[in-house]
Amino acid sequence: MQSNSCIHQLEATRRFGVSRIYCGVPVSKKTLLCVDDELIGLKVRKIILERQGYEVLTASEGQEGLHVFQEHDVDAVVLDYYMPGIDGGAVASVMKKTKPGVPIILLSAYVTLPESVIASVDAFITKGDSPEVLIGKIAELTETRPC
Repeated sequence: MQSNSCIHQLEATRRFGVSRIYCGVPVSKKTLLCVDDELIGLKVRKIILERQGYEVLTASEGQEGLHVFQEHDVDAVVLDYYMPGIDGGAVASVMKKTKPGVPIILLSAYVTLPESVIASVDAFITKGDSPEVLIGKIAELTETRPC
């Protein structure tokens, strides 16, 4: 049996054509771009974020990520740092020049990265952090705060 809150959210979702209700206010589905050469991690992140109501576009390397970023309107980017070819720092630099208002969250299995790289993005999270940390940072940067 659904609670009244769930029923109201479901009705509002149908009425307003939105995927989520935050603090009683319907919002449009946010689109994220995830770029990572580790395909298993990329797929897991996509599933987790889609379950949170996000539309998730993916790319498995930096150049592909730049192409998807140019072709689509995204609300935030989740970007791996160490990738073959063009690394996440260089990708973030190009993205910030192209669309400076799009927040970029840099992911890395390594705890330390060059200060210049960390300064060029909006947030840095290690791959060892829980999914809740990533979800919270995305919500914070896209101003979509759950109740």
